[in-house]
Amino acid sequence: MLRLALPAGDLRRPLADALTRAGLQIAGYGEGSRSYRLSLDGKDGVTVRVFREKDIPIQIALGNYDVGVCGLAWVEEFLARFPREAVVKLGDLGVGGTRLFVAAAAGSFEALPDVSSWRGVRIAAEYANLAEQFAMAARLPGYRIIPVSGAGEAYPPEDADLALIAAGSEQELRRLGLAPLWRLLEGSAWLIANRESLRAKDLSPVLGPLSPESGSPRLDLPSVASEPRRQAVRGRQERDTLRLALPDGHQQPHAVETLRAASLPIEGYGPGGDRRPKAGIEGLEVKVIRPQDMPQMVAAGSFDLALTGRDCFLDHVYRFPSSPVEITLDLGRAAFDMCAVVSVDLPANTLEEAVRIWETQGRTRLRLASEFVNIADQYARSNHFRRYQLVPTAGASEGFVPEDADLLIEGTETGQTLAENGLKAIDVLFRSTTCVIARKGERISGRRGQLLSQVLERLRRGAAEPSATIEAKG
Repeated sequence: MLRLALPAGDLRRPLADALTRAGLQIAGYGEGSRSYRLSLDGKDGVTVRVFREKDIPIQIALGNYDVGVCGLAWVEEFLARFPREAVVKLGDLGVGGTRLFVAAAAGSFEALPDVSSWRGVRIAAEYANLAEQFAMAARLPGYRIIPVSGAGEAYPPEDADLALIAAGSEQELRRLGLAPLWRLLEGSAWLIANRESLRAKDLSPVLGPLSPESGSPRLDLPSVASEPRRQAVRGRQERDTLRLALPDGHQQPHAVETLRAASLPIEGYGPGGDRRPKAGIEGLEVKVIRPQDMPQMVAAGSFDLALTGRDCFLDHVYRFPSSPVEITLDLGRAAFDMCAVVSVDLPANTLEEAVRIWETQGRTRLRLASEFVNIADQYARSNHFRRYQLVPTAGASEGFVPEDADLLIEGTETGQTLAENGLKAIDVLFRSTTCVIARKGERISGRRGQLLSQVLERLRRGAAEPSATIEAKG
């Protein structure tokens, strides 16, 4: 059996067209099917799974899949940390081109800066390993990598000095309010394979029709400039404003409704809106970032308040139990259940029944997949799993069970996506809702403290009624 891993997201449609032109027809892939298990027409010996791009190099390295396609940037991000893993780059498929830039806020520099004397430089990056490589190549004497889940363009200049950003062009970066300083990588979707699979398996049903362009892509890392030509890094100053982080993505509509009910006007906040919308209250500064990144930013003191999910908060505090961040208000919106999920083919309705079946099957190690790896770890330890392996995912996690994981820790609102992928929930860990988080025990006085109390009181009025938060589980 040949196993093929394909990406979800923006690459999906152009890649589907390229595969079709090569004679590899995968029904439902280009149309964005919610099923993550697909088949290759006319080739019974090939199975297809759809993953987030970030997860594909990991799956190939583990040997769970023989061949995969994902953006070159994610291949290099993986190999930057694990250079000896069994991932072989076969060639460029010529679709989904993108570039990786190191950028600063527009207007921060008059010329390409010499960063060799910078200390305390903050670099926001979704590609944290490549950011580390950049910092070392530039010989930064002191730096801090801020790993983010996306929306890196929102961080400079207030919360980061630089950002490592994937963009199609320099013009796209400038539209985001950033100035490109270095271009580290340029590439498209690449075909990759597991080294052992190349040696021991017949991969011709997939590799035969494809003709990727060969090449030796590399990072174009900066050399250290000899003459300083930089402006000073933006200094950290005491704030006199109250900073509020609002979520993008699927939590955004619920946050918009909360703000409306709270009579807290935020101009430009909503789908396709600004990363820095304007608050209707003097002294209130607002920024839109990913909810997954909010707990670490609040703990670091970058924001005073943030609207994020209880799932994101718990994943953070399970990893950092002493983190100075707490929930100050439960808004009761965007409710869903965080569940333990298994295949519908497993004859078990509870976790206890599932564990007994796995034990009778001789399983000595359970595999837990989740986007929220720290919640999954806490669940495994609290249920006294003897031996277990955590499988971090970047999303689209329903495709992992049962082939690549025994148990999935996943949020579900209606259960429709689970059902479409042959899965079922057997345990509920907790009910997740949108919450307001703040730094634990921090005392803010003066005008800023008054503003904090005012914003919290308005948000309290915007919370959903208790009856409105009760939704069907499953």
